[in-house]
Amino acid sequence: MVLNPVISKLSGKLVVLASASPRRLEILTNIGLRFEVVPSWFKETLDKTLFKMPYEYAVETAKQKALEVAQRMPFKHLKTPDIVIGADTVVTVDGLILEKPVDKQDAYHMLSRLSGKEHSVYTGVAIVLCHERQEFKVVDFYEETKVKFAELSEEMLWEYINSGEPMDKAGGYGIQALGGMLVEYVKGDFLNVVGFPLNHFCKQLEMIYNSPLESPSHKMKREDSGGTDGPCSPVNSLSKVTENGEVSNFNSSDSAGQTPVPEQNVVGPECAKCNNEGFPHKIVDLLDGFKASKTLFTACKLGVFDVLSDSEGLTVEEVADKIKASVLGTERLLEAAVSLELKGEVTQHMYRNTEQASRFLVLDSPLSLCGYILHCNDLVWPLFTHLESAVREGTNQYERAFGKKTENLFQDGYFRKDDIKMRFMNAMHSVAKVTGKDVATAFDLSSFKTACDVGGCTGAMAYEFTKAHPGLSVVVFDLPPVIEMRSHFQPKEQDDRVSFIAGDFFKDELPKADLYILSRILHDWSDDKVHELLSKLSKACTPGCGLLVSEIFLDEERSRPSRALLQALSMTEGRQRSAAEYSDLLTKHGFTPVHTQCTDNLLDAMLFVKEDPNVDKTLQILSSESVVVT
Repeated sequence: MVLNPVISKLSGKLVVLASASPRRLEILTNIGLRFEVVPSWFKETLDKTLFKMPYEYAVETAKQKALEVAQRMPFKHLKTPDIVIGADTVVTVDGLILEKPVDKQDAYHMLSRLSGKEHSVYTGVAIVLCHERQEFKVVDFYEETKVKFAELSEEMLWEYINSGEPMDKAGGYGIQALGGMLVEYVKGDFLNVVGFPLNHFCKQLEMIYNSPLESPSHKMKREDSGGTDGPCSPVNSLSKVTENGEVSNFNSSDSAGQTPVPEQNVVGPECAKCNNEGFPHKIVDLLDGFKASKTLFTACKLGVFDVLSDSEGLTVEEVADKIKASVLGTERLLEAAVSLELKGEVTQHMYRNTEQASRFLVLDSPLSLCGYILHCNDLVWPLFTHLESAVREGTNQYERAFGKKTENLFQDGYFRKDDIKMRFMNAMHSVAKVTGKDVATAFDLSSFKTACDVGGCTGAMAYEFTKAHPGLSVVVFDLPPVIEMRSHFQPKEQDDRVSFIAGDFFKDELPKADLYILSRILHDWSDDKVHELLSKLSKACTPGCGLLVSEIFLDEERSRPSRALLQALSMTEGRQRSAAEYSDLLTKHGFTPVHTQCTDNLLDAMLFVKEDPNVDKTLQILSSESVVVT
C-alpha cells in the first residue's frame, strides 16, 4: 500500500486529533498529516464489566472521545471539523484491563502483574466523518499486539517507577522509552503499543476514500445546532466583479503600505428587512468573523490567490485542478471569497483576484501578507481554539494546542526545525514589509547616522529605514539561526548600508549605534526581561542617542477595536502597553519621550532620546512634551 496518496486524501480538510497524547501526535506528524489537537473532555468512566472483550471497551472509549470533540467544536471552538480521530489504548493481562496508574503503588501492582508474562495491548480507534446533513459517520476498529516482559526484580521495578515514566502510560510502561528495556519480544504492530496503530489507520483511510460504500461505518445523528447563518452576509471584506468586468470594491484603504481594512456591512435591498432598529449588527459581525478569517487563511494556504495572479480569470474546475482540491469545495471557497471582496467573479463561471488581493495576498507580491496570514493559521488559530482554557488558567496554551511543552516559545517553538524557522521569518518579514515604510517615515531621523535594529529578523524594516533616510546605515542584530537564513529574504537591489551581526540581545554586547530600533520586541517578554533589555540599552547609549519603539499601542480610551487587546489573549509572558505606559517604562531607564506617531497601520511608533545626566531632568521632560505628536 502506498501511504502518501492515502494521507493526501485529507489535504485541505480540517483533521482533528481528539487526544493530548504526545506519542500519537508524533506518530501522525511524522507521516506528514496536517491536523489540529483538541483533547477530548469525555470522562473515561465507562463500566468495564459491561464489555465482553477488552478491545470493545477501548473502541467505545475512543468513539466517545471523538464524538465529544466533533459535537463540541462547532459551538465552543467556532469551527466544524471534517474528520475527528479518537484513540484509546489499554493493556490486558489475566483478564484485567490496565489503564494509566493513579500513583506509584498502582504502577507497582501493574508492572508486577506483567513481569515474566505475555500480555495484550489493544488500541481502539474511531474516525468520525462530519457531514453537512447534521449527521456523523463513524468508522471504528482495533489493533492487538502481544508483548512479553522479562522477569523484573524489585530493584528494577522501583527504579523504573521512580523515573516517572509509568505515570501517564497505559499499563504503566512506555515501550518507546525506558520501558523498552523491560520487554523480551513484541508480536504485532510496535506503534500500536506506543499508542496508535498507524498501518491499520492508513488502511481504513484507503477504504473510506477509495471504497466509501463498502466502508465499515454507521451513522449517528448530530445534535441540532440551530445555526447562525442568516439571509444577510454579515461580513464584507471582498469585492465582486460584474459580468462587464467592473470591480465593485468596498475597501477604502488601498494605498501601498497600508493594511486592507474591511468596511462596515453594506446592506442591499434584499436585506433591508434585516436593517431594523435595534438589530445587533455589531454582534452578528463578530459572531461570523471567525468564518471570514478562516476563509482568508484557507485561500492563502491552498494558494488560490497565486493561481489566479497570472490570469484574467479561471473557471472553478481550473482553480480546483491547480490547487488539487475538490470542485465542490473550491466553488464554495471562491464564492465565499467573492462575498468578502477578496475575489471578483468576471462572469458567472470565471474568477479573478481583486486589486487588494493581488497586492497583499499573492505570495511573491512585494507587499504580500501571506507569511503572516499562514503564521496566524498555523500557530495563532490553534492557540485561540483554547481561549477558554487560556482565560481560566491565565497561561499560554501551546502545549494543549500542539501537544508539547516549551520552555521558551520564541526559540524552542520556532527555531528547532528549518521549515518552522522559515515560516516564522516569513511572517515577520511580511509584517515588516507592510509596516516598514510608515514606521521609518514617522519621524525626522536626519540627526542619526548609524542605527541598530535589535531583533530585526530578515532586515525588511532596516531596508525601509535606509530608503527613507539616505544618510543612515543600519545593523540588523538577531539570533544566529535567523542571520544564517537571511539570504532567503534579501531584496533584488542590494543596499550596502544594511549589514547583519549575529547575537543574543540578552547575552551579547550590542553593536554601537546612535539610534536603536525595537520593533515588535518589548511586547514578547516578561517585565523582568524587558527591564533587563532596557537597562542594557541604557548603558550602551550615550546622551542624545535615540531609541525608536514600534508596537501596537493600546487605546487607553477603548474607543476603537484594539488589535493589541486581542493579541494579548494569547497569554504569552509579555504584555501589551499604551503609549503612556511605554513612556513611563522608558523614562525609568533614562530615556525621554520625544514623539509619538499612530500610523493607522499594524504598528505605531515612539521616539525617545537618552537623557543627559548633566542636564536638569525636569527641563528635558518639559522640552520633549512640547513636541509630542499623537
